[in-house]
Amino acid sequence: MTQDEAKLLSAQRAVDFVKDGMAVGLGTGSTATLFIRELGRRVAGGGLRIRAVATSDASDGLARQLGIPMTNFTETPVLDLNVDGADEVGPSLALIKGGGGAHLREKIVASAAKQFLVVADATKLVSQLGSFPLPVEVIPIARPLVERRLAALNLNPVLRPRPDGSPYLTDEHNVILDCHCGTIPDPSRTAAEIRAIVGVVEHGLFLNMATLALIAGDNGVTELRP
Repeated sequence: MTQDEAKLLSAQRAVDFVKDGMAVGLGTGSTATLFIRELGRRVAGGGLRIRAVATSDASDGLARQLGIPMTNFTETPVLDLNVDGADEVGPSLALIKGGGGAHLREKIVASAAKQFLVVADATKLVSQLGSFPLPVEVIPIARPLVERRLAALNLNPVLRPRPDGSPYLTDEHNVILDCHCGTIPDPSRTAAEIRAIVGVVEHGLFLNMATLALIAGDNGVTELRP
């Protein structure tokens, strides 16, 4: 099974968790995009009535294009289910997210959901977080200050560039410092240290948030819980 086939299998299984009348969070990234497309097919078929909140402008645009009814937190402050991918899935479903630069909205949406369902292929499973660069979203004016503080923590921050070499900007017009940690032995401590830096908007460690992960591989889809 290829990685793309595994992603699709996980996304298809996730749609089965969406029930009629639910308010659903729509993630960002390659696997989340497959989920949105599968969900759109169910909605278009007339058998599924839902409302959704997206974690990025890209996911919002795709959902609207597919005819998925969108809502917001003023109208719908609590979501029944959030479905999103991950860049790494560690023990107890600790996650690194934000490879697509949407981890701020992703964490907001996940925090509003009763259930947070992770969709991923088996290559995302790790015994310890940190091989994938940990994204830290930063207010632009604070970048030099935050960069030095992250470096002092031995987190090896690197400014995320666009293809043209200019700084990558999030949907909220902030920059991202990708921290090349190598390993994160104590994710809770690292998360606290990063959040204590003035100018940091959000980081990509999602701890004690995911309630279920659907991990697809050669043996099908495995359900993992914290």
